[in-house]
Amino acid sequence: MAGKVIVITGASDGIGAAATRALSERHTVVVVGRSAEKTRAVAESVGAEWLLSDFSRLDEVRELGATLLERYERIDVLANNAGGIMGPRTETVDGHELTLQVNHLAPFLLTQLLLPRLLDSRATVIATSSIAHRYGSFDFDDLEARQGYRPERAYGTAKLANLLFVRELHRRFHDQGLSAAAFHPGVVSTSFAGQTNSALRLVYTSVLKRLLRTPEQGAETLVWLAAGTPGIDWESGGYYVKRAPAAIRRGADDPALALALWEHTEALLAE
Repeated sequence: MAGKVIVITGASDGIGAAATRALSERHTVVVVGRSAEKTRAVAESVGAEWLLSDFSRLDEVRELGATLLERYERIDVLANNAGGIMGPRTETVDGHELTLQVNHLAPFLLTQLLLPRLLDSRATVIATSSIAHRYGSFDFDDLEARQGYRPERAYGTAKLANLLFVRELHRRFHDQGLSAAAFHPGVVSTSFAGQTNSALRLVYTSVLKRLLRTPEQGAETLVWLAAGTPGIDWESGGYYVKRAPAAIRRGADDPALALALWEHTEALLAE
């Protein structure tokens, strides 16, 4: 295997596909997506391996974890990139609110399943967060957003969860060799928000789409984090925009909040 072994979820389209094309020149990339047609096409275009997993079904996440452990003796980078903003409140077959599960619970579960391998590999875990984390907030009595659900708020809360997950991963495991980082790709011209009733849909499906960043531009920070060396090119536990440290909202670096989210997430996944 050449270079690093890099697993990218949400790699069948958008910045995940763009990162795959950029990284596969020097590294072994495992393309993970939901659509068989799209995932296969991206993988075959660069000669990469591909796996299917629908993050709205936790059994498929568990199957993905088992397959990755079986096939790869080391995993140098896990890029938790799958996610998106959803439409009206929907519960998955697992009984969780869809936005929370796809953006946070599923990548949390996958990381936990792979954790021994990631630690052995002294790996990097990358989370695709967003500036939308600024309007996220947690009600630990209603993490599933049964009251007052709005697509934008649910998405912002999930992106805040991604950032806090990175912080807690760093706190727990950095002294064992694991590094973690979150990043915002910018507002990118992809199919993001195309299936939602959010007002954001107008940005991504109208002529305004021409003003957005390309997937290749949006993938630049992901590629930089994945190919780079923690402690030299970037610092573990950080949040990055355009390959540079970026400001986060107040409270997004609160260790007590990160710990509480971790524990509540474990409890939800244990139900």
